[in-house]
Amino acid sequence: MRLYPAIDLKDGKCVRLFKGDYNQMTTFGEPVEMAKKWESQGAKFLHLVDLDGAKDGVSKNLEVIKEIVKNINIPVELGGGIRNIEQIKMILDLGVSRVILGSIAVKNPSIVKEAIEMFGNEKIVVGVDAKEFKVAINGWLEDTKLDALEFCKELEKTGVKYIIFTDISKDGTMTGVNLEQTKKLVDNTNLEIIASGGVATIEDLRNVNEIGCEGVIIGKAIYLGTIDLSKAEKEFE
Repeated sequence: MRLYPAIDLKDGKCVRLFKGDYNQMTTFGEPVEMAKKWESQGAKFLHLVDLDGAKDGVSKNLEVIKEIVKNINIPVELGGGIRNIEQIKMILDLGVSRVILGSIAVKNPSIVKEAIEMFGNEKIVVGVDAKEFKVAINGWLEDTKLDALEFCKELEKTGVKYIIFTDISKDGTMTGVNLEQTKKLVDNTNLEIIASGGVATIEDLRNVNEIGCEGVIIGKAIYLGTIDLSKAEKEFE
């Protein structure tokens, strides 16, 4: 199972939100230094989220993203407010390895299909964020009536390979991953499911590994030190 240390970007800084709430934000310093730190602790892949992009559809963090890519030797995936093929191409041209599509995959599914045809399914990831297993979009500010499993099955038909599944009610809470919902996706699709939201302990990582996830995103737990990334990497690599 692959571990994805998360770096959330807001106004060029590394931050963490609580349940996706922009009013409940903690700052953790310089993103490039954080990226180097996680790489030095054995990270094999970094997960970046552009919170400005997710909220406003406009990125204020492209320079920082470019600097991160330049200063580390491991691949990076990026999500947050990516709305069209031009943006995807620009981000891949920056050296980002995988682009995560979120809200746009719900609003305009044909973009996902087009992106996969153009760039391949190793380069395109879909982030499925859910509240009570219903898909939420626009930086989690808008709920839909879309069932998360049905949506994932549709994405699979489109050629999607990787899904990042987040139970929003768990994100930033450090109360453990929603295993039941995540397992539903693992068991009922052939997608590579990456679990996200709520990771707090090494036990949480073991639980996610047990249900057959491709990977897991770790945020607050490595920033607060409740998980030692280098130890976790040794256990799961």
